[in-house]
Amino acid sequence: MAGILRAPSAFAVTPHKVSTCILIQIYAPPAQISVPFPFSSVTQHNRLGLYLLALTKSCDDIFEPKLAELLNQLREIGGLMDQWLTNHLTNRLSALQSPDDLFNFFSEMRGILGGLDSGVVEDDQIILDPNSNLGLFLRRCILAFNLLSFEGVCHLLTNIGIYCNECFSTCPTYELQHLDDPSNEVEVLSEYENMDLENYISEKITEEIEAGITSKGVSFHLYLPKALSTLVEGADIEASTNPKLEHSNKVGEHSLYTPSSSNALRNVDPRGGVFLRSNWQMQGYFMERAEAIEKHGSSFSSSAFELILRQLQKLAPELDRVHFLRYLNSLYHDDYFAALENLHCYFDYSAGTEGFDFLSPTPGTNSFGRYEIALLCLGMMHFHFGHPKQALEVFTEAVRVSQQQSNDSCLAYTLAAICNLLSEIGISSTTGMLGSSYSPMISVGTSLSVQQQLFVLLKGSLKRAESLKLKQLVAANHLAVAKFDLTHVQRPLISFGPKASMKLKTCPINVCKELRSCSRLVSAFSSEGSGLTMEGAFCTAWLKNLQKPIGSLVLSEDHGSGNNANPSQFCTQPSSIHGSLLQLVGSSYLLRATAWEMYGSAPLAQVHALVYATCFADTSSSLDATLVHVKLIQHLAIFKGYKEAFAALKIAEEKFLCISKSRILILKLQLLHERALHRGHLKLAQQVCDQLGVLASSITGVDMDLKTEASLRHARTFLAAKQFSQATAVAHSLFCMCYKFNLQVENASVLLLLAEIHMKSGNAVLGLPYALASLSFCQSFNLDLLKASATLILAELLLSLGTTHRKGALTLIHGVFPMILGHGGLELCARAYIAEAKCHLSDPSFSVSENSEVVLDPLKQASEDLQALEYHELAAEAFYLMAFVFDKLGHLEEREEAAAQFKKHIMVLENPQAVEDPLFNL
Repeated sequence: MAGILRAPSAFAVTPHKVSTCILIQIYAPPAQISVPFPFSSVTQHNRLGLYLLALTKSCDDIFEPKLAELLNQLREIGGLMDQWLTNHLTNRLSALQSPDDLFNFFSEMRGILGGLDSGVVEDDQIILDPNSNLGLFLRRCILAFNLLSFEGVCHLLTNIGIYCNECFSTCPTYELQHLDDPSNEVEVLSEYENMDLENYISEKITEEIEAGITSKGVSFHLYLPKALSTLVEGADIEASTNPKLEHSNKVGEHSLYTPSSSNALRNVDPRGGVFLRSNWQMQGYFMERAEAIEKHGSSFSSSAFELILRQLQKLAPELDRVHFLRYLNSLYHDDYFAALENLHCYFDYSAGTEGFDFLSPTPGTNSFGRYEIALLCLGMMHFHFGHPKQALEVFTEAVRVSQQQSNDSCLAYTLAAICNLLSEIGISSTTGMLGSSYSPMISVGTSLSVQQQLFVLLKGSLKRAESLKLKQLVAANHLAVAKFDLTHVQRPLISFGPKASMKLKTCPINVCKELRSCSRLVSAFSSEGSGLTMEGAFCTAWLKNLQKPIGSLVLSEDHGSGNNANPSQFCTQPSSIHGSLLQLVGSSYLLRATAWEMYGSAPLAQVHALVYATCFADTSSSLDATLVHVKLIQHLAIFKGYKEAFAALKIAEEKFLCISKSRILILKLQLLHERALHRGHLKLAQQVCDQLGVLASSITGVDMDLKTEASLRHARTFLAAKQFSQATAVAHSLFCMCYKFNLQVENASVLLLLAEIHMKSGNAVLGLPYALASLSFCQSFNLDLLKASATLILAELLLSLGTTHRKGALTLIHGVFPMILGHGGLELCARAYIAEAKCHLSDPSFSVSENSEVVLDPLKQASEDLQALEYHELAAEAFYLMAFVFDKLGHLEEREEAAAQFKKHIMVLENPQAVEDPLFNL
């Protein structure tokens, strides 16, 4: 979560800032005309300017790169002149051997800046504007240097020597020939530093530091940095030398120590000196770590980060934000008691005044002791751990306290959290849960269902967020309304009085409107100022991306390396929009993909999933990243077969941790169950189905999607084993559960399964009502592809009633052929081909000899699709029909070949273990 950002502290000159000044002098040398030396074109000159712009904007970041990293970045952007740039930079740094050299250097820097006394300036002469970003940076460096005492200048000179020697010791290629003995330089610089002269820092800076330590407003400077820096570097070294940690990183375990974070507090003098980290920098560090935790979830090791936080807490107990980071760390690692303790500690020490600037109270109210924010966080914690009743009770209390404290922002966020709870958790009734202080039943004056209460709450939360101009919450509410419209039919809220005629159907147009309204957030946010967006943080991330390849690799084994970098990446860097906003925009694309899946358009669903994986991979949370991979792998399984799907699943498993209740683990069990059913391996299918059911929570209303999925697969396993009574019982129980929790979209699939059970059990007449009811559900929720599948089942039921219904069945099949062939998977297309062939062959007037291709071509295509899916039962049926047609045609050789294929598939069904034998090849 974002924090309250305070004004930055005193600007300190560091060796890295001196290097940046040297590069600025290269970019804008005084009295140079046109393109200065050594640039050969305007493009090269502008490229260095863009790099320097990002470098200066990130100067307040807590992490400063070493010289070796700076030289690597110069090689990325320098092109043909990278060697000259690196040599010039190292030459200038090594030439700073005395305090006089530093005084002369910063005197030269003044000549770069233009001004009123610059004299006559020619049209193409390069003059650096003092008010530009580069000019302001130079002025800040010059001012900070002028404030240093003589001993402070010597200390800076010593650090420059160490800064250079570290690079030369690790990268010998950068060591210049004129550096005969670098150790002598350090000794000379140390002599200056150890001289008994004036105070180490000027009186003004000393007073400022003392005021920062004792003041309540500016709470922290690293006044004990040596221990902390030793801890960070020790943890980094341990992580790099531990083979277990290296292996965990390979299989997808993320680390909170990014290449830049491992450089934290590197500029340490072995004699005890260190660059102080201001409160501004520490707040930025905490924000970055919080975003990393929320992004990667539980896919990183928490022990090393917990060690850093504990040491920080010892060094600076007044840092309240440490408790909040420990809370997030425990939350995403499912440690309930530690999360609860750290959350209480955070609000006990900070009273909710840090970390929640977007929940600022109404002007004129007390900003301390914000109990309602603590309740909001506690409710979200209960929701995360799957405690819906406790979460709803806490949210209700938060609503009451927010109204008492007139905290409209917190009230708006609490209402949004209640909406999210009601939409994600299955709750059959809220009687006794929603308090009387804020209940939609009061304004309506009648008893409402949970879905109607959710609709009223969504609309009220959206209006409240719009009135408070909470842009981010408005966009989130638009997403929630779109999700509601996707799965719910809007009904009148009152049961009396005149009613306008309305269609009991969902409206895809409304869903698209809500999603477009959410996308407008980006343009609205770009025109507003916000404390959450910091150009410095963006430019730091921009510099880190220099080593990344262009674009996002989706389901690719080639993860790329730094050698793939290209200077043209300057045009492909991400925009300066806050990560949470990009996550919100990305979520809209995920919801678009889900909507098109429900509506039945597989190509559009795949396109939106690929857009998300390509454009929002760097800012997506671990949950959203796994979800988009699941969608793409499911698409492969449906349209390409299990071989392609399991190959992609292997890559996804390496990228994401396969932990309990992970989406990747659930997808793996789903694919294993489907393949086991298709192969006829019913024991394995039952074992996988049981494992899937165990993953669901035992709490009522939690993990409803997973419980529904497990029950559906349980019924299908019984159906494949021809245990029709058990399959019917499981399906009926599932239908009652879905009806209780208003899972109407899932009910359409359950009804279709009941129709299929009755059809295969030989009771086609009993299956007809279920198929028709499923069709009605599909029409109400615009489930076009599921409607086509239900129509196909209805046609098969009619065909089972006798040959007199073959024409009606064939008409139904031809009516849904465009939808099935355009958007259906391999199995659905194969079933449609086989059903069409059955209709033709059951017609006495159909001549096989004259129209053999009408039957053979669909059957051949069906057999190919079913073999890719390893669906042996349907493949055997297709080859049986092909053998029958070849027999009618008198093609004995083709008949025997089809009969042999039929026997092989029957053999697999009778002995499923045979398919695992590498010698058994279909």
